[in-house]
Order: sequence, then C-alpha cells, then structure tokens
Amino acid sequence: MIWARALAFNFAFFAWTAIVGAVGLPFLVAPRAAAMRFGRAWARSVLVLLRIIVGLDYQIRGLEHIPRGGCIIAMKHQSAWDALILPVVLGDPACVVKRELLFVPFYGWYAARAGSIAIDRKAGAGTLRRMVAAARPIAAQRRPIVIFPEGTRVAPGARLPYQPGVAALYRALALPLVPAAVNSGLFWGRRSFLKRPGRIVLEFLEPMPSGRSRRRLMAELEQRVESATAALLREGEALNEVRCSPEVGARSPQA
Repeated sequence: MIWARALAFNFAFFAWTAIVGAVGLPFLVAPRAAAMRFGRAWARSVLVLLRIIVGLDYQIRGLEHIPRGGCIIAMKHQSAWDALILPVVLGDPACVVKRELLFVPFYGWYAARAGSIAIDRKAGAGTLRRMVAAARPIAAQRRPIVIFPEGTRVAPGARLPYQPGVAALYRALALPLVPAAVNSGLFWGRRSFLKRPGRIVLEFLEPMPSGRSRRRLMAELEQRVESATAALLREGEALNEVRCSPEVGARSPQA
C-alpha cells in the first residue's frame, strides 16, 4: 500500500508541477512578490496532495518564537518537504540555496524569481562575502532569511559539521537567530521514492539574540538544533510504532 501511494503521489506531483509551472510562466516576469505568491500556492497544493494521497500531514510548533522585523532561521534539513513548507509557514522567506538548484526546470526558475539567495559552493572564500551582500537588502526588507547550517540534506539521526555561512550572516546582519528542528526525513527521505503516512513536525526554538561570539553561537546552535531534532525523531518513531501495532484495547472474545 505504501508503494502504491508513493507511486500515485510521485505521478501526481510531477504532472501537477509541470502543468502549474507551464501555466504560471508569466509570473517569471511579474514582480517578485507575485512570483512568491504563486510559488506559495503551488507549495500548498503539493502539501494537500501529500495529505490526500499519502496520508502525510504536518504540525508547526513555536511560531511565536519568530521575531517581527526580520530574523535568520537556521533549520535542520532532512527532506525536500522542508523547502515546500517554508513559504507556506513564513510567507515571504529568502532561502540560501546552492546555485545548481536554480537550473532545475520550473522549481529553480521560480525560486530565483522569488528572491532566493544562491551560492556557488565551489567559489571559495568569496562565497560568504557574496552571500552576505545578497542578504543585506533582504534583511532591510524585514524578510526572514533561512539557511540550512549543514549545507545539505542529512538523514535522520545523522549530522554533518555546521558550516560558517550561518555565523557570517549572524555577525554581518545583527539579526536574531532562530534555530529550527524537523523530523521530515522519517517520512520523506533524502532521494527516497517512498513517502510514508504520518505527521511531520517542524519546531521553531527560542531565538538567540545578536552579539554572541562565533564560537559560542555555533556551539549553542548545534546543541539546540540537534537535541530538538533528536526529540522530534523519537516522537515520530513512537507514533509510527503505535500506528503499526495491533489495535490496542480490542475486546476479547466473549466466553
């Protein structure tokens, strides 16, 4: 059943994305805010497909921790789902993405027009400087800036070194930094065909104020994100065990 649902979702996802992407091509020359609204509507529609076809829903926690007036969000990255949810939850975010994604048909084109911050990871020391330069006008617009501190998707339970990009943004922009944890990889794995039913949880944690040293910032950020992610993974695994276990409380046959 899971394979059949995953097959149905993948077919619906690619077909719907091709249709919507083709119909919405005029948004590529529309104002940036209009392109973002269009992309947000597409993301919402994909989340509806996930819920109807796969049985995969989501819960957002800690929205009260996102400051008004701009911030940096440092989010654990486990799944393509993470990119889908951000415009739906945050409204008008600017995400730091690898430059190669902008060449992906439809998705990359709209991501570029919506104002993503694209970085070339092979460009050496100049990468951070150009990223910060691109982020400054976005911070002035009071839009949230999202960065995945490990730089790529990571399987549940795994971790990679936190990259210096998040510290560069934090020091240059003097904005609060909001850690964020997620357990999306339990249900939609990295490069995985299968999508499993359940409930993804995205949790925004209490913000870290500006002004901390680089060393203190990176140590505390990693500890908070990884601890919260581990807790969400345990929660998701426990729910999966309950879902797959025999019915609890079933009546025994009458004598």
